[in-house]
Amino acid sequence: MEYILIFISAIFVNNIVLSQFLGICPFLGVSKKVDTALGMSAAVAFVLTIATIVTFLIQKYVLDAFNLGYLQTITFILVIAALVQMVEIILKKVSPSLYQALGVFLPLITTNCCILGVAILVIQKDYDLLTGVVYAFSTALGFGLALTLFAGLREQMSLVNIPKGMQGTPIALITAGLLAMAFMGFSGVVKI
Repeated sequence: MEYILIFISAIFVNNIVLSQFLGICPFLGVSKKVDTALGMSAAVAFVLTIATIVTFLIQKYVLDAFNLGYLQTITFILVIAALVQMVEIILKKVSPSLYQALGVFLPLITTNCCILGVAILVIQKDYDLLTGVVYAFSTALGFGLALTLFAGLREQMSLVNIPKGMQGTPIALITAGLLAMAFMGFSGVVKI
């Protein structure tokens, strides 16, 4: 039951983008097309889940064991950077079109505060490995849901006549705010 609560909470109630405001750069940058948003969501889900496993193990068996907790942030950043390089190499081989579509935003996963934030939150919340992985994967699904919904909304907005002063970033930010308010409706569903 705890895993179901974590799952629902991470996706809807405490959405990493719309409630905690982590991962805003890819949220605004890669959300112009649904296909690109889905690809970015898959890449973030993979990196986030694997990074959580690796950083958890490094924290428990290296940093905590040798009393090196002060190196947590830099260690986690290095691990995430290495994983992103691995994803970049795999995407280049498997899906060159997605690799081209993601462009500069793929390396930005390295500095995506969503991934670093979740890795640190798993340690701060004192989750065990399985709970941490459920939380990370659920958070990635929540990130993907928000990104895909936002991309769909932006695609629809491209078909509408928007006043000149509101085109581009202003209407995107207003839409993101409205989407965040819509997700606030889930706030009473789960308490965790």
